[in-house]
Amino acid sequence: MTEPLATRQRSLRAAMDALDRPWPPPPSVGVYAEERELFRLLQNMLEELLIHKPDDPIQYMIDHLKQNNDDAPRICVLGPPASGKTTAAVWLCKHLDAIRISQETLLLQERLALTKEAKAYKERKEKIPNALWANLIRERLSNVDCIKQGWILEGFPENQEQAWMLQSSGIIPRHVVVLYAPDTVLIERSSGKRLDPLTEEVYHTTFDWPSDPLVQQRLVKPEDLSEQEMSRKLLEYHRNFPGIFQLYQKVLKSINADQPSVDVLSQVLTYVQTRHRSAAPFTPRILFCGPPGSGKSLQAALIAQKYGVVNICCGQLLKEAVADKTKLGELVKPYIDNGYPVPDNLVMKILAKRLNALDCVTNGWVLSGFPRDIEQGEQLQKSHIIPNRVFFFNLPYESIMERLSQRRIDPITGERYHTVFRPAPTPEIQARLRQNPKDKEENIEKRVEIYCRNVKELEEFYEDAFYVNADQDPHIIFEFIESCVIRPLPSKKIKNPVINKDDKN
Repeated sequence: MTEPLATRQRSLRAAMDALDRPWPPPPSVGVYAEERELFRLLQNMLEELLIHKPDDPIQYMIDHLKQNNDDAPRICVLGPPASGKTTAAVWLCKHLDAIRISQETLLLQERLALTKEAKAYKERKEKIPNALWANLIRERLSNVDCIKQGWILEGFPENQEQAWMLQSSGIIPRHVVVLYAPDTVLIERSSGKRLDPLTEEVYHTTFDWPSDPLVQQRLVKPEDLSEQEMSRKLLEYHRNFPGIFQLYQKVLKSINADQPSVDVLSQVLTYVQTRHRSAAPFTPRILFCGPPGSGKSLQAALIAQKYGVVNICCGQLLKEAVADKTKLGELVKPYIDNGYPVPDNLVMKILAKRLNALDCVTNGWVLSGFPRDIEQGEQLQKSHIIPNRVFFFNLPYESIMERLSQRRIDPITGERYHTVFRPAPTPEIQARLRQNPKDKEENIEKRVEIYCRNVKELEEFYEDAFYVNADQDPHIIFEFIESCVIRPLPSKKIKNPVINKDDKN
């Protein structure tokens, strides 16, 4: 019998509407973009275009990509006199293979066109204008070594005007380190400061005296080290610093310089190697691994509640498939009813379908209870389900036993209790509490033993994972996990696949 015209028109309209709706991109697209850092690349190019305003933006972007220097350090090391700026800058340059630039090194650059003019001011004992310093720095930073290797700008800018001049020239540091110490400490340090004119390294008669006699002989005392001159410089620094802080506060970190130099340098290096949060879109794909009782479910619920990601517990997902009487659920049901492990291929089909659903692709997800071993981890990867944050929860065996073996459930209300941490409120409820068979000590021991047998290979598989001390307050654990989720990961170079000669044909 022929379908009525109105019915066919409605069907056609519905089909056309379905075509108009945006199709969710496959998960592999997001993984590719994150691995290659495409959003950050585009953001960096857009910033460069807006700063430099080239006449030919396309050619400028091509040249920018050829330079391949987006990860080169751009660091300012600031602080009052005698705070250790030179020591920190020299050490960073050695560690990062970057170019150190200071007022002293700029005046030694004879090939720079503006050096002669700056030296003339110095010889006349006149203050070098801010504009001249800014132009001199811009000229130096345009050299190939600074572009390729990056730069450490020591002691500059000294005030907000200089900072604005640098910024208007497109010189914008990614990290600004500010060293600080009490004025009394700085004045004491200044009196013992000595400089090696050959290497430009700074030493101190009390705190850092060189062991090499040749170095000792050539050390000189810097000019203008009287206590009055030092006090004047400190006063000027404190007057100018608020303006600098206001401009750089989003990329600035203050570090206490009144501690052993090893600790200062370690904190400086840690900061300059961190990456700031990007405006690029980020879809969390979080994986929680850990022994039973380590608090994975609680932390997953907290993350899902705060950030709107989809909370997926593998065990619960299988039970829902059975309850919904789906085709896969019917295949899983006999295993769950008889207490047998569900085959990995069935688990992966149910899990992959859920993780590829629109809400997971759009909002992200937090997964717990899978994978439990290296084979399951490899199956996830083959299905293009690749987490971008992995956490391993660590909990001592005694704590696991204490948490799980004392759990009880009320068969009437379904409420959970714990004989130590959350006892039943009344004797009547206490009398009817039951223990889940899986919480008996012998069963807990088996589950923990299976986890410990497989976790080492999983940790090696997820080499960039974070490790969580699960034996502490849940809110402290959540703060740590949250900080790892929102903080960008270190940049990784993607290896191109190796092509065998036989594969070319």
